[in-house]
Amino acid sequence: MVEADDFASGTSSRSTKLIHGGVRYLQKAIMQLDYDQYKMVKEALHERANMLEVAPHLTRPLPILLPVYKWWQVPYYWFGIKMYDLVAGDRNVKSSYYLSKKNTLELFPMLKSDNLCGGIVYYDGQQDDARMNLAIALTAARHGATIANHVSVTKLHKTAGKLSGARLRDELTGKEWDVKAKCIINATGPFTDSIRKMDDPTVKDICCPSSGVHIGTIAGTTDLPCQVTHNPKPTEDEILFILTEVKNYLNPDVEVRRGDVLSAWSGIRPLVSDPNKPDTQSLARNHIVHTSPSGLVTIAGGKWTTYRAMAAETIDAAIEDGRFPDRGCPRLDSHHVHQISAGLRVAQHLAKSYGDRAFAVAKMASMTGKRWPIIGKKVHPEFPYIDAEIRYGVREYACTATDMIARRLRLAFLNVQAAAEALPAIVDIMAEELNWNDTEKKRQIKIAGEFLANEMGQMVNRASRDKIPINLSKEEIQTYIKRFQIIDKDRKGFVSINDIRRSLKSMGVKPSDAEISAILSEIDVTYHGQLEIQDYLQNYGEEVTGEQLHEILKEIDTNMNGQVELDEYLQMMSAIKSGHVAYSRFARMAEMEEEHHEREALKKKITVERSGGGL
Repeated sequence: MVEADDFASGTSSRSTKLIHGGVRYLQKAIMQLDYDQYKMVKEALHERANMLEVAPHLTRPLPILLPVYKWWQVPYYWFGIKMYDLVAGDRNVKSSYYLSKKNTLELFPMLKSDNLCGGIVYYDGQQDDARMNLAIALTAARHGATIANHVSVTKLHKTAGKLSGARLRDELTGKEWDVKAKCIINATGPFTDSIRKMDDPTVKDICCPSSGVHIGTIAGTTDLPCQVTHNPKPTEDEILFILTEVKNYLNPDVEVRRGDVLSAWSGIRPLVSDPNKPDTQSLARNHIVHTSPSGLVTIAGGKWTTYRAMAAETIDAAIEDGRFPDRGCPRLDSHHVHQISAGLRVAQHLAKSYGDRAFAVAKMASMTGKRWPIIGKKVHPEFPYIDAEIRYGVREYACTATDMIARRLRLAFLNVQAAAEALPAIVDIMAEELNWNDTEKKRQIKIAGEFLANEMGQMVNRASRDKIPINLSKEEIQTYIKRFQIIDKDRKGFVSINDIRRSLKSMGVKPSDAEISAILSEIDVTYHGQLEIQDYLQNYGEEVTGEQLHEILKEIDTNMNGQVELDEYLQMMSAIKSGHVAYSRFARMAEMEEEHHEREALKKKITVERSGGGL
């Protein structure tokens, strides 16, 4: 099995993360008496139960609230959701139930309360899609499959009109070679037609790509026609559309700000028309399996929830072609991890992410040098990812820094800014495992940085901020000018990397854990300003690296000239005030430097007589 990029680098890691049967399809089945829709929902609910059972460390039941604002909708939705429960049976998840208006607002106080009648809670499932994808690939390898990521198919070979092999290329080294194959299965999602045309250039396209954009919490999705690309990007219009829809369900007093979006991503869903049917214009409701005259087996369409059933149907098609023996399928074993000396949050994270391999990961962890936790140095202070996961991720076929932050750790999806901050440390560990030199490390940081900027919404956030007019009072402007000039001691009119280095050195005292906790309790925990600054302070006498200082500078340097002008600083502070930006390390650094400057000035004014003595 070969993958042109990393495992789950495409649509598989950019999903809604839901394991669901499809409530809206059941509604169509009932209202239109459509038996095909009913079968699709029944199959999906059966597969939902299977996923929750075979991979409990990567999946969990997810309660979903449906707010109701018209009384006639209460029995209507209640009946529909109860039918959903009935089709699902009693496996793995709880039954749905009705909540009064009071109880609904107690659970979800931010909901719009005007005309609210109550809420109906039903259950579906949620998963870590990228790790699930990787677990499936590694399980196949464990049972004898040969798998390779960053290896693409460039050509299909035929013998007497039948497929007999393929030409492969290593996308990291450029090396090419041929492999023989009894059967070739095309499971390439939105790139389905490109492989089909390698087999037969005259075939008509069956894939209709549709982009879906999500933003963390997760909110989404959109559904728009798009071009097939390896690097789909969310647009500002799509992000604003989702935020507008979110506001429609929340209390008017709740401010949903553009700066609250920590990451955004776009995935391409491969909607397909069925070539087995005479009407090829209509899109298939579920998935299709098609075998070409040369023996190419194509599986297209479908969704994450039904992946196992789709795979079984595809293998059945290959067996029917007479090229594989019918040997059945092994089951996946799973175990629970109970005790790892890495702190409760890290231990829970390892158990949920790695299942029965959590101990293997923990054994690779470095000692922290603290009384507790004993092992596991975090790659970012506010997330449970530890150094051992980087080393283990390399053994899970991670070849690039992007593989690591996007598909092994998922940090890019949780907080794009935190991913950027952790990137140098992650690359350093990967360099030890993969023998990268300094040139390769810089290249990996550059490529991963471009991924975060373009495909995870970081650049969209920045572009949105730069369009905001400066809207500050005269007093605020004077305050920020004062802070700026404290850092710009030479009155150059801009702040350089050396100014930042000097400023940070003047504040080079690491706070205690208690002080950090106190600061975190006072600030917006969606962006951990004080802690992030501490990453750039001198730590036990170690020098702040040039790369780290440049990262602070790049956040605010909109002119990309390696220095911060006053207008850039004011633009950033205005964006923070309006909520378009959650926080800025540079802004926090300027604030801290002002406080430090005032304390130093106060010390100079205190005479010996006022100091309490003078022995």
